[in-house]
Amino acid sequence: LVVDEEQRFGVEHKEKLKKLRVNVDILTMTATPIPRTLHMAMLGLRDISSLATAPLDRRSIVTSVTAYNDELIRKTIIRELNRQGQVFFVHNRVKSIEKKCWEIQKLVPDAKVAIAHGQMTSHELEKAMIAFVLGQTDVLVCTTIIESGLDIPNANTMIINDADRFGLAELHQLRGRVGRYKHRAYAYMLLPASRPITPIASKRLKAIEEYSHLGAGFRIALRDLEI
Repeated sequence: LVVDEEQRFGVEHKEKLKKLRVNVDILTMTATPIPRTLHMAMLGLRDISSLATAPLDRRSIVTSVTAYNDELIRKTIIRELNRQGQVFFVHNRVKSIEKKCWEIQKLVPDAKVAIAHGQMTSHELEKAMIAFVLGQTDVLVCTTIIESGLDIPNANTMIINDADRFGLAELHQLRGRVGRYKHRAYAYMLLPASRPITPIASKRLKAIEEYSHLGAGFRIALRDLEI
């Protein structure tokens, strides 16, 4: 049994899968080892091997944590568009995603902005994603639906709104959607001005900023476990 993107499965899911056969060998894979998996490895319940070699030509992602700033968002999007790239803007609130899309369109009137989230019909979502993959959309305002399995070499800037509301593994997984080609990629974690950040969230954000080199998933999972 091979389980890919293991961070998406809970313990119960995996136990259910094991029961399909009496003797089953299991290989689980993830770019983001989650604390629970790491804990099992440390207790000796599971063997672990870590690949620290990055793919050829891949470069680490420049990560910065900063307060929400319209001017920064505008400059960031324009810089990416000037090098014929595309941008992910992660806004994980379906209720206000259209308003956010409109705000971004106002900031960068020349850019083609589209929306993608899990409550759209499958047809609409497919259409939005295909347009982005084909380069017909410049900025994709989306939820964490893009978290895994996407490989779009032309998208090399990601802006994550309300980054303090995400888990460490999730932030690392999201950031991994950019920088999948030889171009230098950028990830911006935006913090709200309207509310204070919890001490745990600030530890998470410090870790994601610190461990931005390639193959840092293992270090991030250890830090997550400590937190």
